[in-house]
Amino acid sequence: MAIKVKLRKRKITGGRQSLYLDFYPAVINPENGELTRREYLGMYIFDNTRNPLDKIHNTDTLNTAEQIRQKKESEFNKPEIYSTLEQEQIKKNKKQDGDFIVYFKKLAEKKNQSNRFIWLGSCDFLKLFKKNGLKFSDIDPEFCDRFKEFLETTKSKKSDKVQLSENSIKTYYDKFRSALKQAYKDGYLSENIAEKTNAVKQAETQRNYLTLEELNTLVKTDCKSAEIKKQALFSALTGLRRSDIQKLIWGEVQHVEGSGYLIRFMQKKTGGSETLPITEQAFKLLGERKQPTDAVFTLIQATNQRDNRYLTKWILDAGISKKITFHCFRHTFATLQLSMGTDIYTVSKMLGHKDLNTTQIYAKIIDETKRTASNRIKLEM
Repeated sequence: MAIKVKLRKRKITGGRQSLYLDFYPAVINPENGELTRREYLGMYIFDNTRNPLDKIHNTDTLNTAEQIRQKKESEFNKPEIYSTLEQEQIKKNKKQDGDFIVYFKKLAEKKNQSNRFIWLGSCDFLKLFKKNGLKFSDIDPEFCDRFKEFLETTKSKKSDKVQLSENSIKTYYDKFRSALKQAYKDGYLSENIAEKTNAVKQAETQRNYLTLEELNTLVKTDCKSAEIKKQALFSALTGLRRSDIQKLIWGEVQHVEGSGYLIRFMQKKTGGSETLPITEQAFKLLGERKQPTDAVFTLIQATNQRDNRYLTKWILDAGISKKITFHCFRHTFATLQLSMGTDIYTVSKMLGHKDLNTTQIYAKIIDETKRTASNRIKLEM
């Protein structure tokens, strides 16, 4: 609430009027800390001006008192004396004085479970780099480059002897740039600094996959855990991640007359809503339908060493020497789809990729496979 300051007069002896300031509402007296409505200025004017000197005195005194009144009112209501534009600039400056790391962490806490872990990891490395906090106003392209260099030379949180991998550096730096973009949208940054920085390039990684022949061999090979076998084959038939398979409920498995079976679900990793057609063969893997809220599959912990041993033994029993993890069944789906002529855009949509470049990695695998195949034909010339 704005404080009004009025200049008042009070009759005193000698045909004079004492001048004082009247505050509404009351303000704190700095001398005794109590609320007061008045402040006497120790100034007076004459009731009747009998000569030119009295007139000059009254005029000068009233002008001085008015200047004091204006100054007091300005001090009490400082934000209100600025223009709308000036007030917006003040708000903007206050925002830019805030701590970006605190803001970054709040953004991270809002993400879904798997994404939150990565965002918080990126935030932790930024805190490690800038131990004493980081104002929004201190962020510029040069700072971003220095943070990128820090990621390229720092050690992994898992071991102080191992440096971060190229893809980990890319992932953490991408989240940092995403936070910068959001800060610009929210008005904490005056310019989109993320656009002035270069993303870290994706490193080429080895993505193992199974051929159709190897996959069929696994179908015929017994696994000590029937649940692992069922989930792995379902992943190879649908391209679903292990996390999405394990949280699938029967209410998400639907049948559309004339179209067939499909699943409607939210990706655990990205939070995106997906509709994925599945084959009748994939549906039959699911077994007997239960209540809509019941889980389709039995939960298997990804960190359970026993279950991982079952998967490894199943692969070896099938005579496959490749290093195959559960995620490789998703790679297998993508690779087989592309090798059999499905266009890359459709495969990207089926995998739930947001960026076509992510799917492009599988296309490179197909190109390498074609090259290997073409080299098998050699003439004796």
